[in-house]
Amino acid sequence: MSESIQQFFDARPESVGKAREFAVQALDGWGLRARAEDIRLCVSELATNAIVHGAAPGHGFLVRLDSDDDVVRLEVHDSRRQQPVVREPAATDLSGRGLTLVAALSDGWGMEDRAPAGKIVWSCFKAAGTGGAAA
Repeated sequence: MSESIQQFFDARPESVGKAREFAVQALDGWGLRARAEDIRLCVSELATNAIVHGAAPGHGFLVRLDSDDDVVRLEVHDSRRQQPVVREPAATDLSGRGLTLVAALSDGWGMEDRAPAGKIVWSCFKAAGTGGAAA
């Protein structure tokens, strides 16, 4: 059975926590708890990136979750086409690890252009409903 839900958030720091809560509530409602922590962390990282790098002034971001029997797909839509870059930060860097975490926690991730402007950064999580994938 396919499920889909989305919510728009303002580009403010407190929206990151609201986006995490939105995702956890959706997953709980769908009975998909096996990888909820991985998904919650990825929402946090991608929402933060949307605020810091992706939302043009006066624009926010959209979080969308799609689920079917085998996969949960997380999407974060923003208003800039600036492509995300996975960095290898120095041990003393205070930031720059977000996409590394997304790559490690998800079963795949990427970026797509969004018409008429902006991008979608997505990540997928296999076996989210069955508990078959290790976190």
